[in-house]
Amino acid sequence: MFIQTESTPNPATLKFLPGQTVLEMGTADFPTPDTASASPLATRLFAVDGVTGVFFGTDFVTITKAEEIEWDHIKPSLLGAIMEHFQSGQPVMGADHTATSGHAEHDGEDGAIVSQIKELLDSRVRPAVAQDGGDITFHGFERGVVYLHMQGACAGCPSSTLTLKMGIENLLRHYIPEVTEVRPVA
Repeated sequence: MFIQTESTPNPATLKFLPGQTVLEMGTADFPTPDTASASPLATRLFAVDGVTGVFFGTDFVTITKAEEIEWDHIKPSLLGAIMEHFQSGQPVMGADHTATSGHAEHDGEDGAIVSQIKELLDSRVRPAVAQDGGDITFHGFERGVVYLHMQGACAGCPSSTLTLKMGIENLLRHYIPEVTEVRPVA
């Protein structure tokens, strides 16, 4: 098994490409070790000293490290953990995991606008962000403001604010006049 790695715009995050499917559909975000119990692979990765976040896409694993740790020191352990996991035959996610779109549900009068926002995110934004090892999902829409949740390499990335304001906000405002601003949520 050969695992490729790619740098991301976030220097604390590295994208690992195992050359096979990680998740059949959607994404899975594990921002802390406490959230990893739903995934044998995430649990294994958090066991490596210095790992602070794990994120799964359809064909990649994004890992975030502590600032004081160097990639050269933990990358071999992470490659080994990913390889061991896939060779073990264990599932990436536990049996109780169900794939979702990642977007928050929205009830109310702005349903048509929210549907347009989600469609633009799914068709234009999320594929590009996945290339960088992350994901951006819809969190809410209120009085012209779109709230988005950033995951994987996007969470804590120095260029994420610029991506939100100059990229996503401009895109959404262009296609959906009701959108006035885009803001991140924690």
